[in-house]
Amino acid sequence: MRAAILETPGQPFVLADDVEIEEPRAGEVLVRVSHCGVCHSDLSMVNGSFPGLTPVILGHEAAGTVAAVGEGVTALAPGDRVVLTPTPSCGACYWCVRDEHSLCADASAIVTSSFPDGSTRLSRGGATVYRGVGVGAFAEYVVTQVAGAVKVPEDTPLDVACVIGCAMQTGVGAVLNTARVAPGDTVLVAGLGGIGLAAVQGARIAGATRIIAADPIAERREHAARLGATDLVDPTAEDLVAAVLARTGVGVDHAFECAGRAALIATLLAATRNGGATTCVGAPALDEAIVLDPAVLFTASGKRLLGCLLGS
Repeated sequence: MRAAILETPGQPFVLADDVEIEEPRAGEVLVRVSHCGVCHSDLSMVNGSFPGLTPVILGHEAAGTVAAVGEGVTALAPGDRVVLTPTPSCGACYWCVRDEHSLCADASAIVTSSFPDGSTRLSRGGATVYRGVGVGAFAEYVVTQVAGAVKVPEDTPLDVACVIGCAMQTGVGAVLNTARVAPGDTVLVAGLGGIGLAAVQGARIAGATRIIAADPIAERREHAARLGATDLVDPTAEDLVAAVLARTGVGVDHAFECAGRAALIATLLAATRNGGATTCVGAPALDEAIVLDPAVLFTASGKRLLGCLLGS
């Protein structure tokens, strides 16, 4: 098949037409990719912020049509339209049986760029090619576990559906699943890319009464306003913490870091009320750290710091 391969971080992709892909095994499906978005996590692997194994096919925000199914697959059939997900859950491990599917033991594939057994089902010239972020959809086809392909209605436009695979499920899920924002809560969303705009919509769905959206880019703030934000903040023009306190008096109930900047997390904690929660949604570079200084004030505030993977 054809695919865009990253051989060396920082270098252009190699467009290859000789990538070998295996037929689906038991419990797997082969999907012909229709559309795939470009996620910040893909860019982080391209520029080396997220070091990984190469050569690798990136792309994980994808949708397509089932081309073939492996032995024992009954939930999907050739021709079904599906959205792909980087973390198909096994349904049986310690976390899955506790309804914590995003923490499935098999979710390590999102980091290892391989299947749980270490294989990738991909090769080129006899050498292994890795499936970036657990999917590898900058290609004509993807093989995935049946749980990694979610059927959508036949009239669903796949260029729209693909964004559900990462940005939408991550942003909306962070609000509804991880933070569990309640009707009447106040919310701050910092970073208004695809995930941040999805978080704004999630806050609206959850019934938040005040949704403060912050981003230095005016066009993104305008998008957020159309999608449900009640207040817009340009963090280059006014202090974010002061702006939030001026609007709420005590800080927000929930803050969401959606820019992938670790340094921003401390700012959001300061903008969150005592007893409130800050949810880390973005994916900072591996060399960035969260600093709580002084730590005792964080302890005394009763504030919560939550991690989130793909909207949990």
